Amino acid sequence: MIARLFRHPVCATIASLLLTIGSTKAANAHPCAADAASRAVKLLALQAETDLPITISKTVTAVKPIRNPANTRQSFDVLAVKGYAYKSEYRMRFIYARIPGQCALVGQEILEHTGL
Repeated sequence: MIARLFRHPVCATIASLLLTIGSTKAANAHPCAADAASRAVKLLALQAETDLPITISKTVTAVKPIRNPANTRQSFDVLAVKGYAYKSEYRMRFIYARIPGQCALVGQEILEHTGL
């Protein structure tokens, strides 16, 4: 039945678009994503201060760039990573200067998701 669906022109077009979108996201991955993931492990271990295992999400998301406060004509790339320690969830953001071929970290932040 599934094979018959892919013979239909509309289904075939949708399937090819989904494949294209998936490959585009993979092709547009930020060059510093691996660096952000490795730094996330260290930052969460420092913040959580626990001997229990910590977990870092495999997904590194590029979020809206921010302006350089020292020079508003420049922007910094921001990469977000989620992490988990014990029963807590954390959001970490790593701020990178836009220098081709380098992952120059210029800032980082960590925030625990909590309801007060």
